[in-house]
Amino acid sequence: MRVAVTGGTGFIGGALVRALLERGDEVRVVTRKRGRLKLRHPNLTESTWDELTERPDLLEGTDAIVNLAGETINQRWTQAAKDRVLRSRIDAADAVAGWVRAMRDKPVVVNASGISYYGMSETDTYDERSPGRVTDFLSAVTKEWEEAADRIPARRLVKLRVVLVLGADGGAFPLMALPYRLFVGGRVGSGRQWISWIHIEDMTRLILFCLDNEHVSGPINGSAPEPVTNDRFGRAVAAALRRPHWFPVPAFLMRLLFGEMAVLLLEGQRALPAAALEAGFTFRYPTIDEAVRHLLGHIVRK
Repeated sequence: MRVAVTGGTGFIGGALVRALLERGDEVRVVTRKRGRLKLRHPNLTESTWDELTERPDLLEGTDAIVNLAGETINQRWTQAAKDRVLRSRIDAADAVAGWVRAMRDKPVVVNASGISYYGMSETDTYDERSPGRVTDFLSAVTKEWEEAADRIPARRLVKLRVVLVLGADGGAFPLMALPYRLFVGGRVGSGRQWISWIHIEDMTRLILFCLDNEHVSGPINGSAPEPVTNDRFGRAVAAALRRPHWFPVPAFLMRLLFGEMAVLLLEGQRALPAAALEAGFTFRYPTIDEAVRHLLGHIVRK
């Protein structure tokens, strides 16, 4: 399979590129400027966004495009930052739409989205049949993001609603585990807020599953089947590290430190991967205890 990946130098994108190459696929990574790729492989090529906009014919023969591009949300949400977060996602989806429109043979497109599509709640449970709700900045972004994805004239479109992705080599998990390593781990805020999560290995496997299976289309929650509360998540980390879970971080302090972005830590949603399970996908790390033990053991071994 020939696959183009935007955001291929990021945490999820990098893991996906490696997984594609390991199984023998040809991969084109799309970057803002050349020279960002550190990986070298005979089946790996690099193109810039500008090159593909000027010459979309370079993508002829491509079977699939995975669009993971977007400005990080892990920054203080000034108005300028909010504009960048939204604009980067819309612009990326619009660019992919332009490429696909110019291609003779339309590819499969997996376009990233976010679990924030459902809004925030401590009591509700969501799957792909649940309606979207705009309750905050991120849910508003995700609504526009998916509307932009729907304009991509793909042969088959998958909107992958990404949750907290846990990995040993990137993402938020190493920082989330750090307080426990220092013996100051504990719940954040009330501890009742839901965390929908997935192991990085399962995330890459799910993207491959979406690429390979023609019956998979539309929204897919990229989440493990057992979401947990913030308190339960912390207890799993504490148990794996044999550290105490005792030092609560008050909500007001998180808001003081992070401003509006504190919503990522203080609120959440319980999202289930109904569509993936119904399509036949199986998780290697379905529970938080299995995932955390594997990741922390990997970090220790390194």
